[in-house]
Amino acid sequence: MQAFLIAQPGEDGSLALHPMKAWLRQHPDHIPPDTPVDTTNSRTIARALIRIGWQPVQTEDEFRLFPPDVPTTSRPEGGVDVEGTAAGDPLAFELEAQLRDFLAHNLHTIRLNGRSLRLYVDQAQREGVEYPTATGPIDILAVDQNGGLVVFELKRAASPDSAIGQLTRYMGWVQASIAQGQPVHGVIVAKLITDRLKYAVQVIPNVSLFEYQIQFDLKPVT
Repeated sequence: MQAFLIAQPGEDGSLALHPMKAWLRQHPDHIPPDTPVDTTNSRTIARALIRIGWQPVQTEDEFRLFPPDVPTTSRPEGGVDVEGTAAGDPLAFELEAQLRDFLAHNLHTIRLNGRSLRLYVDQAQREGVEYPTATGPIDILAVDQNGGLVVFELKRAASPDSAIGQLTRYMGWVQASIAQGQPVHGVIVAKLITDRLKYAVQVIPNVSLFEYQIQFDLKPVT
């Protein structure tokens, strides 16, 4: 599970890291509009901060947010900008949420192993979008026509190796917590599936890979 942190570089080159929600409670003037800290999940808060200029850098374990106009030079080894894009690019970060919402609204058009899908809804009427678990939120949690659970992990660009670790953690939690003996499948959706990920999936049962394409057309009306 990633830790969401506020990163504040010091003049001496040091880097102070603070839990994001706790820091925002202490600095309420930095809370994004219409984003209450106590009732909004960390990923949504991070997106809201990025929209107003905060700069994201992440590793498999940490999601660091640097204040606007502060160079992201103090990074952990292996740290990369979100999805491999330039730090502070809110459009690129938002596209993953758009991909998630599009798929969630169009699950009925998707077939997995020949079976139709629908969004999972639990007994508390929570829908399977950013579904909370003990290992982090699942992008999309679906149910197939036979009652099997389907965990979606979405990557709006290339699929990093860490995607398979995230997916299998979520699948393990679903199997242990809510599957009740039903099979659990995993799906990774990305703009580009790397060869390394293809090799990894060959030895992991019940995991499927999909690449998406976006087409944009302009049609004359006169």
